[in-house]
Amino acid sequence: MTVLNSFALVGKVAIVSGCDTGLGQGMARALAQAGADIVGVNLSAPVDTAAQVRTLGRQFLDLRANLSDTACIDGLVRDAKALAGHVDILVNNAGIIRRDDAIKFSEKDWDDVMNLNLKSVFFFSQAVARQFIAQGGGGKIINVASMLSFQGGVRVPSYTASKSGVMGITRLMANEWASQRINVNAIAPGYMATNNTAPLRADAERSAAILERIPAGRWGQPDDLAGPVVFLASQASDYVNGYTVAVDGGWLAR
Repeated sequence: MTVLNSFALVGKVAIVSGCDTGLGQGMARALAQAGADIVGVNLSAPVDTAAQVRTLGRQFLDLRANLSDTACIDGLVRDAKALAGHVDILVNNAGIIRRDDAIKFSEKDWDDVMNLNLKSVFFFSQAVARQFIAQGGGGKIINVASMLSFQGGVRVPSYTASKSGVMGITRLMANEWASQRINVNAIAPGYMATNNTAPLRADAERSAAILERIPAGRWGQPDDLAGPVVFLASQASDYVNGYTVAVDGGWLAR
């Protein structure tokens, strides 16, 4: 096998949550370009994502679920397996953010974010890992962390806690499941041009301050995650376990 062939995902089935727009859409598209069929798990219809994947000649299974309620997860894995008889990759991308001063942050805003951003990541990973073990061939789990897995942030208490937790449980799951040939890693996007950062980009002063700090001098785009997600989903990363890859234009290097 050549090194380029080790990145190929032909014949693989990838579950990608939160792929109707933004980073999730970009990662689903990249995995399909590498040859994977995609199972999208979303609240809203992923019309554009489905069209992009099918245009590439890959299958797209549209599943709807609110991952804040973990009761749906086993059914989602069963439905994904029905696509081709197996599941090979999970990308835990679905997430939300709530902004308010820590001094007045509400319990509801805490619970809503933690349930989706952290609790569902663990239990979706658990269910898929059980499927990997039943199949006997290992698999790849890729969690979406954040710059706030490394830093404290401002006015996003539950988001910071959840993304710090994502990096922690990525390591924990990697420790426990590496012997089963299950690789668990994470991608930590920097400041990306997505719905979550729309308020920051709309604030001219804040946006300028952010761009001044980023060595690359620009906001990230969904396609910036294409290479990292394909790498972590493929055989090329078979000896990479428990690592969080920052894709941040150099933000953390400053």
